[in-house]
Parts: sequence; C-alpha cells; structure tokens
Amino acid sequence: MIKQIAIDPASRILITGGTGLVGRALSRTLAEEGFVNVISIGSHDCDLRDSVAVSQLMSKISPDYVFHLAARVHGIGGNTRYKSDILVDNVLINTNVVEYSRRVGVKKIVAMGSGCVYPELKGQEELFESQVWLGPPHPSEDSYAHSKRLMLAQLDAAKEQYGLSSAFVISGNLYGPHDSFNIEEGHVIPSLVAKFHMAKRNGTSVKAWGSGVAIRDFSYADDTARALVAILHNLEGAVNMGSGMRHPIRYIVDTLQALTGVPVEWDASKPDGQLVRYYNLDRLMSTGFTARVTLPEGIRSTYEWYEKNWETARK
Repeated sequence: MIKQIAIDPASRILITGGTGLVGRALSRTLAEEGFVNVISIGSHDCDLRDSVAVSQLMSKISPDYVFHLAARVHGIGGNTRYKSDILVDNVLINTNVVEYSRRVGVKKIVAMGSGCVYPELKGQEELFESQVWLGPPHPSEDSYAHSKRLMLAQLDAAKEQYGLSSAFVISGNLYGPHDSFNIEEGHVIPSLVAKFHMAKRNGTSVKAWGSGVAIRDFSYADDTARALVAILHNLEGAVNMGSGMRHPIRYIVDTLQALTGVPVEWDASKPDGQLVRYYNLDRLMSTGFTARVTLPEGIRSTYEWYEKNWETARK
C-alpha cells in the first residue's frame, strides 16, 4: 500500500462509462464523499474509439483524475461471437483514454480491468496480481482479456516513461441496477435476472447455462464504487477487486428461483467458462475496504429494480 493521496474535493474527476452499471454508482459515491466537480460521460457524449474526439474531450475537461470504466463488454456468449470487434474496439478505447489523459497532465488513472486477464492456473484456488502474465487467458474470453492486458502494459509503460500514476483494477463479476440485461450475451446475474423475469411473465421455465458449478466472486455495484474510491486514494498497479464472497452459479439460480417461483432446466450443452475464478484481495483489504451487500440482498435489489424498469432497461 502506498501513502494515501490527499485529494482536493474540488478536483476535476472524469468518469468514462459513467452511464453504466458502475459509473452511476461511482458518481453517487463520489458525491457522498464530498467531491463537487465530477464529470460523467457515456457513449453518447464521446466516441472513445476516435482519437481526435478523445483529444478534444480531454483538452476541454482537463481532468485531475480519471476513472476509466468504459468498454465494449459482453458475457461469455457475446465475447465468443464478436471476438474481433471486441478486441479492436477496446484497444482503441483504452489506448485513447490513457494516452490523452497523460497528455493533459492527469494525476492518476484508475482503469477497470477484468478477471479474464488471468490465465487458467489449474489447481490454484486464489489468483494474485503478480500472476497475470503467467500464461494465455481462457479461450472463452481471450479477445476481451488481451485488450485489457494491453491497457495494463500501457499504464505500466506510461508510469515508467512519464511518471503517470495509475491503478489497474482486476474485477470480479459485477452486477446491480442499470446493468445491461441481455439474455443471450450479457453477464451472469443480469442475464439470469432477465431470463427469470421473462419466464415469470410468460409462465415458462428458465434454461440455465452449463452445470452451475463454476465459482465466482460477485460484487454489487455500490460496493464496487466504494472499492474504486479506496483504490484511488491508496493503491497503484494491478489490484484485485471483489467482494470476497464466493458462490457457485447455481446459488444465483436457486436464489432467483426462490424469488420468482420459476422452474429451472439446466442446459449442459452450454459452457460453464472457467470453473474457478476468484482473487486474493489482500491489497484491496489493506485499504480498510469491506463489502457491505450480500449476494442474496444484491440479487433481490437487482431483480426488483429490473421488474420495475424492464421495458426501458439496457438489453
């Protein structure tokens, strides 16, 4: 852990991906922390793949700190289907945001990575930040993983050459209100929430992917936002981020089934992804961070939000 950074509450803080799941929660958290000059942007504000547009954006805002959350992101289905597009779009987005942040003198970037950057290290229960480069990422999400790995390399290079302070946040599975609830291509929890809601409306059953044995760390959006602020104040380099609460996918299905009463059929022809993926959180916990939202509480909150907003929610 590095010495805590004292940040002026009037500092200009830019959030990319600010209209998404974590961006909305982060804006609220920063406001609660007393920051009064937070600029939150979404894809309608700037095409981050366009270097000219990003250069102009950074020159106009001249942020002191940047939370880079924007990405083209899918679940296992989308990450397999759109491999080339995912790689190209995310490399452009990340390269532009990091480079033009550096050029305008940003003091620190906190960039959202992903747990898929890790190789599949068989027989190991915990993954440590130093292990990112020990092998190739899992084939189910390798294009997305490579784009994030390149961003980590870029941040490290900018620190070495220019002294740019940064943290690369290796996140577990994130979820909560305002997520993208795409049934076929979304992440685990929002996809299942949408499936159960549709099945309840239609009086049908839910087909769940795989066997449900894959184990993940699921982090609610509000807890994720608090972790990001703690990382801004305290840590540099690669940082594992999660709740520390580990559950099999079947637990989520069982929780949603109890909430909705919808019957479940497991589709063993669909992939489970990596069977085990969770992280050592010692660096994050050294900041004093602890998750507040349990998985049953978070799933209930997410489902209830979607039930009220499903017609306008992102799909």
